[in-house]
Amino acid sequence: MSETRWSHQFIAMLESLRMGTTFSVGRRYARAGNVRSLTISSSIVTALILDEDGATYRSRIAAKAFSAADWARIERALSKEARYAAKLLAGHLPEDLDQLLQSYGLSLFPQSLAELVMDCDCPGWQKPCRHLTAACYVLAEEFDNDPFTILAWRGKGRDELLEELRSHRVSETRHVAPTDPDPQTARSFWTAGPRVTTKNEPLPGAIARPDALLDQLDQLRLTVGRFEVTDLLRDVYRTLGCGENDGGGTVEPNRG
Repeated sequence: MSETRWSHQFIAMLESLRMGTTFSVGRRYARAGNVRSLTISSSIVTALILDEDGATYRSRIAAKAFSAADWARIERALSKEARYAAKLLAGHLPEDLDQLLQSYGLSLFPQSLAELVMDCDCPGWQKPCRHLTAACYVLAEEFDNDPFTILAWRGKGRDELLEELRSHRVSETRHVAPTDPDPQTARSFWTAGPRVTTKNEPLPGAIARPDALLDQLDQLRLTVGRFEVTDLLRDVYRTLGCGENDGGGTVEPNRG
């Protein structure tokens, strides 16, 4: 029989009753395969045990299942810790699960015989009888083979528990509030930075010559005397441009 901590904790509680002879026979029955079937459901374990006289007896071991409110608290706590969720989703019970349950006033296994209800349809008067103890040893082996059976005995099967944990994880992810941006950063996001230029250096695409506008117009085909109007206007624009750069001045066309 496996001696991992799951089975050891359960069997240690039972053997503390100091019913040496009864447990010795029950252990022998378990090892000999006299426990023909064992079914674990919410709070109830049912086993069929073949006796030495050839008769088969039905034994039942009941433990109080955790309430719906208890399970809701347990599930929330498990889903909040990524390591717990990862362990359970991988098919393993967290080794410190008992400590988590203790924080809620609960325990993974019954702590005394008073927390168990045992019944067997054999004619013996002593409880637990050899049939019940045989069922307990096989039950302990099941706890080692599949620790989720411990939780099933306490009211929540593997599939149901994992589905609840997934739902909690998805719900928590959806309700994570986005981080609000810094107000100053948000305002400055749409604000252009400072214009950087050097002295006497025009911005890219800017008009550098005062008379450049005339280059974009259609030919006027007008003359004043022997001079083209466009040429006269060009002199005017250049003179005005010089006046702005020099702080003012008069317009004196150099044609005429």
